[in-house]
Amino acid sequence: MAPNAAEDVDGYLAQAPDQRRPALARLRELCCRELNGFTESMTYGMPAYQRNGIVEVAFASQKRYISFYLMRSDVRDVFTERLAGQDMGKGCLRFRSPDLVDFTLLRDLLRSTAAAPGRVC
Repeated sequence: MAPNAAEDVDGYLAQAPDQRRPALARLRELCCRELNGFTESMTYGMPAYQRNGIVEVAFASQKRYISFYLMRSDVRDVFTERLAGQDMGKGCLRFRSPDLVDFTLLRDLLRSTAAAPGRVC
């Protein structure tokens, strides 16, 4: 997928592939609901959520997967067991199909992120 040139998250979702749009919209709703006090923006061509000007969470529709970026290593450390079977890089959780997005896990990661500020990697 080419970099998204959308100016806002609504535009980003409108440009997403049809089969991914419902999962991406649900992910956005989850971020907006759980990340109280965060600001939604477009950063590096993807929806991002920042607190005090620092991006802590982002998501994107990539060529082969939906990615969820969790910039807080302290939160990842708390969820080590639950993340063990996931397709995950240092801070990127990848879902190869919209049907595989684990919204319960993402909700819990977002709640933990929102609970207290922390250092981003």
